[in-house]
Amino acid sequence: MPSSAGTHQQGHTEQDKLIVYYDGACPKCIRDRETYQKLAGSSAEQVCWFDITGQENRLREQGIDPQKALSELHVREANGRIVSELDAYILLMNNVPVLKPLAWLIGLPLIRPLLAHLYHWLVNRRLRKRGLV
Repeated sequence: MPSSAGTHQQGHTEQDKLIVYYDGACPKCIRDRETYQKLAGSSAEQVCWFDITGQENRLREQGIDPQKALSELHVREANGRIVSELDAYILLMNNVPVLKPLAWLIGLPLIRPLLAHLYHWLVNRRLRKRGLV
């Protein structure tokens, strides 16, 4: 079940929040989550974090391939739409004022494909080290 980061902000319910599917068995993923929460400040309350470890059936029920969940960030919007990869990062960053310029930069047509390639290379390297690929 998604766990909320921090206390609930008045007026925000679980259904209003973004759900971030992250690998809780990955130290880097945990550090990235903590960094996001620090940078987001009160905006962090608009995000629920779902640890995908051992949740293959729940992921499938929600339309997420468990293997892809390990290799790509997935975020479910309040309307139920799931975005992944760089789109997920851009969505999260756009919710944090200090990260909005970075979200814009990542989305640029010349930068996005290069970052996508680098992102996949780094994730696959991390998964190989853990024996998951």
